[in-house]
Amino acid sequence: MSIDTVRADLLAQGWTGTILEFAESSATVELAAQQAGTEPARIAKTLAFVSTTDEPGAILVVAAGDAKVNGGMFKREFRAKPSMLKFDDVERLTGHPVGGVCPFANPDEARVYLDASLRRFSTVFPAAGSAHSAVELTIAELEELSDALGWVDVCTGWRDEE
Repeated sequence: MSIDTVRADLLAQGWTGTILEFAESSATVELAAQQAGTEPARIAKTLAFVSTTDEPGAILVVAAGDAKVNGGMFKREFRAKPSMLKFDDVERLTGHPVGGVCPFANPDEARVYLDASLRRFSTVFPAAGSAHSAVELTIAELEELSDALGWVDVCTGWRDEE
């Protein structure tokens, strides 16, 4: 079960927090916000894209719940147009089912990046490996526990001027 894999991964890294497990689905930003009792923008959604290089695996971009991937910004960063993983490939390439994709306990080939849209919050709520879970983390904790390769700026719709 993916949530157990995430729990083991986080604990192995020394994390001592609690995974929030919900009776109702948290598979969308809106549902996750309701379940976690927070605003949708603070949901750290993990978007899964087809690799833009010859490397196997997926590109995972963790972004704020109110952010939208901008094709041009993504292409400048990753050198190709964004193409979401097909439903049937999600679990194989991310280690988690649709609705539970998160930046933890991913296969080695999955490359995690954090989007700048998250930096405006002190804490955010990424999924924890299932469509009924989340974990509240500081941005520093998210950066450390996700083994992110770095920060990117590939989303729009969240800045005041947009």
